[in-house]
Amino acid sequence: MILIKLGGSVITDKSRYRTFDGQRVSRLLDEIKRSGQRAVVVHGAGSFGHVLAKEHSLQDGLCDDTQIPAVARVQHDVRELSSMVVGKMLEKGIPAVSVAPGSCFVMDDGRLLINDSEALTGLYGLGIMPVLFGDVVLDRRKGFGICSGDQIMEALSGIFKPERVVFVSDVDGLYDRDPKTHKNAGLICEVTAEGLANIARETTVADVTGGVCSKMETMLRMCGPGRDCVLVNGTVENRLCSLLKGETVICTTARGDIR
Repeated sequence: MILIKLGGSVITDKSRYRTFDGQRVSRLLDEIKRSGQRAVVVHGAGSFGHVLAKEHSLQDGLCDDTQIPAVARVQHDVRELSSMVVGKMLEKGIPAVSVAPGSCFVMDDGRLLINDSEALTGLYGLGIMPVLFGDVVLDRRKGFGICSGDQIMEALSGIFKPERVVFVSDVDGLYDRDPKTHKNAGLICEVTAEGLANIARETTVADVTGGVCSKMETMLRMCGPGRDCVLVNGTVENRLCSLLKGETVICTTARGDIR
């Protein structure tokens, strides 16, 4: 089984509130299906979550009651986004159901807790794909917090033990600096713990879930014997499909772990 994260930057325009790219999502799902690989998909919140979360500092937890309407709004918006993603899956003949993290899991000081995974593994055992996504989740210490798609990926890797983990983004891979603002940015084909400290901590748009360095750390933690973790550009047609088929493509592969 392959665990795939469709990043919010790929399925939405993260700089524009509630902007869904249904055509690209449909194409990526076609590529997953054509690869012949069985997968579990997580997707980011993109502009359905990040815009309001940033505006109301939801990543900081409960600071005052004026944030509460924004928590409800973001939860509503990301569920609507997930419904659209799952709708595209059903159109492609992929049995899938949306599982909202904020409705069934909690966090403890920013750490996601999935104490009971029976519903997830049970759905998968029936041949139904559980689809999780970035969400606002109750936090035991902070009141609430943002649970990123990357956090969910890490949790699911422990539950499902995938053969491969794939992060689909809007860049060719990880760079030594932001390629959207630095023309001479260099692609890093393999990333290790030793190289992590040398990567520029930059993002082009507001990202309340940690940005590129957080993603790199997550990728490294998810690596292990017999399992690689890959970041690939989903805006390039057929690149994801080729990767899933085992072909060589432009991407970044994480090696080792940071623990």
